[in-house]
Amino acid sequence: MKAIGKSWLAAFTAAAFIACGISAAPAAQAQQTPKLGDVTVNVFPGGFNWPSYVAEDKGFFAQHGIHVILQGTTGSVNQMTDLSQGRFDIAMTAIDNIVAYVEGEGEAPIGAQPDFVAVMGSDSSFLSLVAAPDVKSYDDLRGKTLSVDARTTGYAFVLYDMLARKGLQPDDYKIETAGGMVQRWAALQQHKQVATLLSTPFNILARNDGFNQIATATDVIGPYQGNVAATRRSWAHENKAKVVAFIRAYVEAIDWLYDPKNHDEAIAILRKNVPQMSPELAATTYGELLDPHAGFFRKGRMNVAGIRTVLALRSRYATPHKTLTDPSKYYDPTYYRAAMR
Repeated sequence: MKAIGKSWLAAFTAAAFIACGISAAPAAQAQQTPKLGDVTVNVFPGGFNWPSYVAEDKGFFAQHGIHVILQGTTGSVNQMTDLSQGRFDIAMTAIDNIVAYVEGEGEAPIGAQPDFVAVMGSDSSFLSLVAAPDVKSYDDLRGKTLSVDARTTGYAFVLYDMLARKGLQPDDYKIETAGGMVQRWAALQQHKQVATLLSTPFNILARNDGFNQIATATDVIGPYQGNVAATRRSWAHENKAKVVAFIRAYVEAIDWLYDPKNHDEAIAILRKNVPQMSPELAATTYGELLDPHAGFFRKGRMNVAGIRTVLALRSRYATPHKTLTDPSKYYDPTYYRAAMR
């Protein structure tokens, strides 16, 4: 399985940073000029881009008048910096990133970004704590080095809290920054660190390669709002029709993915966008990302209880200390409500 994992990783990385799986409209839509124009969406590599793949392949984006261009990122520091500079329109990102930068607690030296806002939910981020083959329990992590994307944003606080709930204090382990999911999985394979949080399908690749999945994050910390569609309030205000169109198409894609009769075509779309993903890996990915209880959030709804978990974690671990309690400061439901009419 090691050869398969590495070849898949190379293919996924290429897809993420060259075309991100969406390079051109389907033939049936090729001659159409989008009524609303282009929307550039910045993403981390991962199976959670599946709704975007489907929305493009099935023509949902085109039907709502937009042409979506997926743009890859290597980590939250680059992504949030580029968002602040308007280098893309929408970010599919952890809502914790949005909270952090609104509060001026982000790792990138760009200051507070009150213009950042989430406009749609997507998923819990499908996070699992994955460790080296010889690490079989939380206690085995004592004295070891673990990796995160950034120390103060993203999923770092999820990792800290999972460890704390199992009796590990900050002095019991070391943390290094390694970048996004692709980079952290590569570092784990190279034995640079012994454990990290990985999303589907990287956790599946890790299991297939002999690594141990210690726990699923939501099983330890409870409801969690992970990935969201986020943008700048100023851009959204000027481009409401594009935001609404994106949400509608994305929601239609999630609905389509959950329809059992689309199972085979859904896997075919995933494998078309990630050509070296094996049928077995794609089938397992389907089972995790479309689990009725733990998969993509139905209708792209925001999990408000999950946002409260994010705020509680940031209140507990972020510095300078702030008590954060109001989800509405970081999520504007106006566009989602308009899309669902």
